[in-house]
Amino acid sequence: MSQLALPPAASTATPAVAARPIARIRLPGIAPLMLLASAAVMMGLIGLPLVVVFQEALAKGLPPFLAALKEPDAIAAVKLTLLVAAIAVPLNAVFGVSAAWAISKFEFRGKSVLLTLIDLPFSISPVVSGLVWVLLFGAQGLFGTFLVDHDIKIVFAVPGLVLATILVTFPFVARELIPLMQAQGADEEAAALTLGAGGFTTFRRVTLPNIQWALLYGVLLCNARAMGEFGAVSVVSGHIRGLTNTLPLHVEVLYNDYDSVGAFAAASLLAGLGIITLVLKTVLEWRHAGELALGHRS
Repeated sequence: MSQLALPPAASTATPAVAARPIARIRLPGIAPLMLLASAAVMMGLIGLPLVVVFQEALAKGLPPFLAALKEPDAIAAVKLTLLVAAIAVPLNAVFGVSAAWAISKFEFRGKSVLLTLIDLPFSISPVVSGLVWVLLFGAQGLFGTFLVDHDIKIVFAVPGLVLATILVTFPFVARELIPLMQAQGADEEAAALTLGAGGFTTFRRVTLPNIQWALLYGVLLCNARAMGEFGAVSVVSGHIRGLTNTLPLHVEVLYNDYDSVGAFAAASLLAGLGIITLVLKTVLEWRHAGELALGHRS
C-alpha cells in the first residue's frame, strides 16, 4: 500500500546557515584561453547554421520568402504542428506532474519500473517510437483489421501524429519535476493533510506554487520538442501534403523538390520557434534564480 514518504524527524532544530559565496578558482597558464576558445568554437558551430537558414530563406528577397510562407501547404503544416503540440503538451504536463507527485511523495511497488518507463523514450530512436504505432494501428498491425472494419484512422492521420509526439516528449516534464520534488520532501504536504486539507487542495495550495517554475520550464522544453519532432511523426504521417505533413516534414518535402527558398523559409519558422524557446527559457531561469535569492535573504 502506498504511503506518503516522510523524511526522518530531526531531534533538534537546525539553525539557518547563510549561503557561502562561491569560491573563485584561478586556472594556471593558458587553460582559460583554451576554455574560451573551445566555447567560442562551439558557439560558432551552433550559431552558423542558424545564420545560414535565415540567409538562404531571404536569398531571393523578402517577397519570395513571404510567398513561401503563405502557400496553402505551408499554412496547413503550421496549423497541424500547432494542433499536435496543443494536444500532446497538456497531456504530457498532466502525466508529468502525476508521475513526479507519485514518485517523489509516495513509496509503492513498481516505483523503479515507472522511472524506467519515463526514461525509455530517451534511450530509443524516435523512428522506433513511430514504428510502434504503425505495428499496433497500421493496416497490417495488431489492431489494423478492427480499425479498418470500423473506418477508424489512427496511422497516417492526426491521432497517429499526436500519439507519436506524446511518446517522444512525455519524459520532459516529469524529469524536470522529479528531482525538485524529491529535494523539497513531503513535510509541507503532510502538514496540510494534518490540518484537514484534501488532496486537491494540498496540491493546488502547497505543491503547485513550489514547482510552478520547473513545471513551466518542462512544458517549454516539451513544446519545443513537440513542434520540432521529425523522426517519429515521419513514420506515422504518410507524408500527405496539406493533411499530415507537420512543419519539419514540410521542410523535407520542399527541399527534396529543390524549392530551397520555400524549404529555408519554413525552416526559419522552426528556427524562430527555437529562439523564442531559448529566450523564454532564459527568462524562466532568471525568475527562478531571483526567487531563490529572495528566499535565501529572507
